Amino acid sequence: MMWMQQREAEARLRHTCEQGDGLSRYGWLQHDGENFGVQDIHDHGLLLRTEFVKRPGGEHGGDWSWRVTARPEGAGTQASLISLFFYVATDGQGTLQPHMEDKTRLASVTGTTEELGHFKISFLKPTAESGTAPKYASYNYLQAVSPGLHRLTDVVKSSLSNRFVFAPPGGARQRFFAVDTFRGLPGTAEQGPRSHLLLHQVTLRLPCRVEVTFESGSVAGRPGPLAGPALTEELAGHVAAFERRFEETFSLGRKGFAPAQQRFAQAALSNMLGGMGYFHGRSIVQSAHTEQPVPYPEGSLFTAVPSRSFFPRGFLWDEGFHQLLLARWDPALSREVIAHWLDLMNAEGWIPREQILDDEARAKVPPEFVVQHSENANPPTLFLALQQLLGAAPLPYLQRLFPRLRTWYDWYNTTQAGPLPYTFRWRGRDRDPELFLNPKTLTSGLDDYPRASHPSADERHLDLRCWMALASAVMGDMAERLGEPAEPYRHMQRELSDNGLLDRLHWAEHLGMFADYGNHSQAVGLEREKVRAAPGQVPPAPRLVRVVRKAPELQFVGALGYVSLFPFLLQLLRPDSPRLPRVLAALRSEQHLWTPYGLRSLSRASPLYMRRNTEHDPPYWRGPVWVNINYLAVRALHHYSGREGPHREQAAQLYRELRANLIANLYRQYAASGYLWEQYSDSTGKGQGCYPFTGWSALVVLVMAEEY
Repeated sequence: MMWMQQREAEARLRHTCEQGDGLSRYGWLQHDGENFGVQDIHDHGLLLRTEFVKRPGGEHGGDWSWRVTARPEGAGTQASLISLFFYVATDGQGTLQPHMEDKTRLASVTGTTEELGHFKISFLKPTAESGTAPKYASYNYLQAVSPGLHRLTDVVKSSLSNRFVFAPPGGARQRFFAVDTFRGLPGTAEQGPRSHLLLHQVTLRLPCRVEVTFESGSVAGRPGPLAGPALTEELAGHVAAFERRFEETFSLGRKGFAPAQQRFAQAALSNMLGGMGYFHGRSIVQSAHTEQPVPYPEGSLFTAVPSRSFFPRGFLWDEGFHQLLLARWDPALSREVIAHWLDLMNAEGWIPREQILDDEARAKVPPEFVVQHSENANPPTLFLALQQLLGAAPLPYLQRLFPRLRTWYDWYNTTQAGPLPYTFRWRGRDRDPELFLNPKTLTSGLDDYPRASHPSADERHLDLRCWMALASAVMGDMAERLGEPAEPYRHMQRELSDNGLLDRLHWAEHLGMFADYGNHSQAVGLEREKVRAAPGQVPPAPRLVRVVRKAPELQFVGALGYVSLFPFLLQLLRPDSPRLPRVLAALRSEQHLWTPYGLRSLSRASPLYMRRNTEHDPPYWRGPVWVNINYLAVRALHHYSGREGPHREQAAQLYRELRANLIANLYRQYAASGYLWEQYSDSTGKGQGCYPFTGWSALVVLVMAEEY
């Protein structure tokens, strides 16, 4: 669907989720991931509620129906004119046949595709908001071709004309924008049409309601159309079932959360479910075997996404965190997603960390991030979800999964190995380090978190070592359940969990923290370079470049923050570890990591705290509060509060405080802004970065439920 509030001077078409649209809020209120969903969109005086219901049946998934209710918000909008655009488009497959009424109204579309079989889509006539009285409307129709689904908005915009007049009987006349003749898009003729587009525009005054039905040709003996009162009844049943299931799963009512807080948690889960997508296409990959990037074989991915508006595609390390929540709600759904990710593995065991599989996805990605490099890893967080799913997963599923997991695990051990036994090193740090205050490590997922100032093969990365300890434990558990040889995994688990070896490799006594090791200098800064122009030439703009005031040397990296916490976050420290008091003290110190809103990502005492990495590269993981790591911290505190040891009571107290702070701030920011955010300010708690971010920020639901 697209929509447009009709104003005389402009045609402001809404289609995809864009932060630049400036909507006050939008998102799913309830969505069960399978059968129904309810979404509200608030758009400058307009409230759109979209609702859908799926009714299973037949051989192709069954029928579904969609209802859109539009009403005014605020004073002066009662008589507003709105256009709703419903479209059907192919993507190079299948056939569509329009069925018209009165030459301008697209009443229905029949079609067939390999996956859906035969089907019929009907656009019912609009009614009043109550769903009973008919509503006067003007209709427009467009049939066009598009170079791809990512250009549908451009196709519609290029076809708009304001020559049409809305003229209800006995009412005021008003000129409005509507689709007219399609004349093609500039510069696309040579590409050839790939998408067949049929569009139904209905223009009417608020308030109003429009319904669309999809009927599968393979459903026999349906009780009747899923529309009108039948749709209302089924929606009510699904809403009641969702609320019962949500409480049975997360127990927020029994834990004393107010109804508004429960609705917040429902929306967080629902937006993650409602943002899931199915993607198909080819990654563009640069490997050691090719001189230039090449398209990979076609693949499909069913996955959650971090953000509908900003990151509408799959990210490997995000997905492990997503599945921690989704596996609590629907373990079968989670197992299917994990299988999709592992099916994208190449023969060597590498999975692209960012899935940009088609033109539609590439249209949302800066060009420098499109190419994936086959030597670069990402945290194997799928093992977090597998650890949770393992006990109840069907044996045949694990048997199919295990060879892929074994290959993936071996790939990390061979390609990301460090300079010493049982050490690991992220590949893929920034290749031009002199332009960065601290070269980024995008592959770690922590982007600009401070690492060794001068990348080298001598680096030992603490977080990757801890991820591999977790992976080894899960591989050992799975191997034992399947009757496969488990000792190689158990051996690695013992070595990577050995607190003495961890100390020798990563404990910096003079810093009082666990740390990375590498070729490092703290005495670095950014300065404007001096440039000289040749005679008669305009001098180039001086760049901000790194200045090293003290030569680097091999040492521990003094950057207290999320990386320093990883042996604690992944629960590798013994409950009686002599290092645990120092970790807990740094965690609780307001000078270091503690804030009223959650744990900040980098100590306020760090030289790089909230420092820009380049002139145009603001701090990202250098202070803000991130929910995924805070979830791991709350989870770890809960773990240590339940283990016998000298620090049990301290862990329990910190658990209560951090959990309360995190929940309170995320709920407060949601109530104020209508969104979950990518990150939160460590000084004010205010949401920042992209929004809505109902990827790992939705882990707040598990924190509320105390499900770890």
